[in-house]
Amino acid sequence: MWMLELPPFVLFIIGGLIAATTRGKLRGALMIAIPVISGLHLWTVPEGVHLQLMFLDYELIPYRADKLSLMFGYIFHIAAFIGIVYSLHVKDTVQQVAAMLYAGSAIGAVFAGDLLTLFVFWELLAFTSVFLVWARRTPAAYSAGMRYLIMQVLSGVILLIGALFYIKDTGSIAFDFIGLDSIAGWLIFIAFGIKCAFPFAHTWLTDAYPEATPTGTVLLSAFTTKVAVYALARAYPGTELLVYIGAAMTCFPIFFAVIENDLRRVLAYSLINQVGFMVVGIGIGTSLALNGAVSHAFNDVIFKGLLFMSMGAVLHMTGRINGSDLGGLYKTMPKTTILCIVGAASISAFPLFSGFVSKSMVMTAAMETGHDWVWLMLLFASAGVFHHAGIKIPYFAFFAHDSGIRANDPPINMLLAMFVAACLCIGIGIYPAALYSLLPYDTGYNPYDATHVLAQTQLLLFSALAFVWLNLKGKYPPELRSTHLDVDWVYRRLVPNFLQRMFAVIWKVDGDIRQSVRGKLSQCQAFLARQYKEGGSFISSDYPSGNMVLWVAVILATYLFIGFVS
Repeated sequence: MWMLELPPFVLFIIGGLIAATTRGKLRGALMIAIPVISGLHLWTVPEGVHLQLMFLDYELIPYRADKLSLMFGYIFHIAAFIGIVYSLHVKDTVQQVAAMLYAGSAIGAVFAGDLLTLFVFWELLAFTSVFLVWARRTPAAYSAGMRYLIMQVLSGVILLIGALFYIKDTGSIAFDFIGLDSIAGWLIFIAFGIKCAFPFAHTWLTDAYPEATPTGTVLLSAFTTKVAVYALARAYPGTELLVYIGAAMTCFPIFFAVIENDLRRVLAYSLINQVGFMVVGIGIGTSLALNGAVSHAFNDVIFKGLLFMSMGAVLHMTGRINGSDLGGLYKTMPKTTILCIVGAASISAFPLFSGFVSKSMVMTAAMETGHDWVWLMLLFASAGVFHHAGIKIPYFAFFAHDSGIRANDPPINMLLAMFVAACLCIGIGIYPAALYSLLPYDTGYNPYDATHVLAQTQLLLFSALAFVWLNLKGKYPPELRSTHLDVDWVYRRLVPNFLQRMFAVIWKVDGDIRQSVRGKLSQCQAFLARQYKEGGSFISSDYPSGNMVLWVAVILATYLFIGFVS
């Protein structure tokens, strides 16, 4: 019974302590064992509230399990296992400790049954994950990590303020449906939106993820945004505003991803694109749409992790990640190439791959509920993701021109982690019933009907033809050695330049005032010096020292009299 009441995140906290105090193969073995043991135990956990505490007359629920939280709990355990296996070659204690605590924070958040517990894990997500960015130990990583931390902490502060308003309005701290009917609901919505990378609040993701370590980015792609997706599914299902926010998220990253040179930044934009599909499903709010959002979150953790792992392997073996510097690696990295193509096929929603069985649910739900324009945007986004993630990533990394780099496949642990993820991508695609059985609702959905298969196949075919035509005609955007900014241009360029010029004017005015004052003081000093010289008026016989003493005494007496009277 005590094991049933033990929240899964506790084992990961213990894992962080183990990672901090052990070394070598022992540390690796114990870290692998934790998600395995915790995951097997979670599989036996029934639905219900398993841990309750009282705090200041409020009932805290650190451990509540239902189909929604269990679904995310399962995938977070799988992601933690794959991420740990992928990073076994890393000897950096900071990364290993941060990885365990970060995974534990994500798991704690999805099982939180009240807003205060959610807030605690919400902030722990920020403080543990930032070390995966800083662990790269470059000036760019430090700066990106600071910007990332500021945005994540801001999200937590807004969440806390919203939770306090919510408690005041309702007298409850339960984390269930909230809605947008109050100031508290809007504040919590904004907090979730920042961590979910809503438009105009997304740049922390595209800024920090590409600067993290090769292994750290894999974990970052799995947890932070998916916790926010879970929170939206819990608190705001059926919120119409989310449909349009999600549709925008699916489309705008495509334009930046197509022109981006850093292939991990391309995947960061692609991550926003895929989260957009989940947000649309949550906004539609039907059983089919919510199933699509949750299952696509499950699949995205795996296939996006596989793509980040393949690019991490390229970075680890070559030291380069820009598309303009790579190419021809299929000759010496054949295993990585094949595994990357599996991830590309999955994210592109090829039939018989995992992305197809979840993305089609959201698009079908959009059609069934009359969101025709949204469906067209999702269709465009599907073609776009095939361009920038399904084709561009493997093409420019492994094919395209021959860069002359002759790197080998990565260490066996990295290949093993990618192989596990690839098997899951194919297995779920071939047998989706295993995934559907875990979903919150039983809708009887079948992805493999003729309409879905033919429509998706035609979409992918014409998208591939468009890429080939643009590439042969030389009209496809070239891979330039540059960093592209979008909304972060405001605070990385506009605001610093404005402040720099403003303070330059202030310092100039300050300098002019100081110089003018010093000039006047110098004139006064020269005047006084002339007066005190021999023959000056201050020492003239017309003003004997006795008279001066008398006047000083009169002034002092007058001052004392006034002070006494008052």
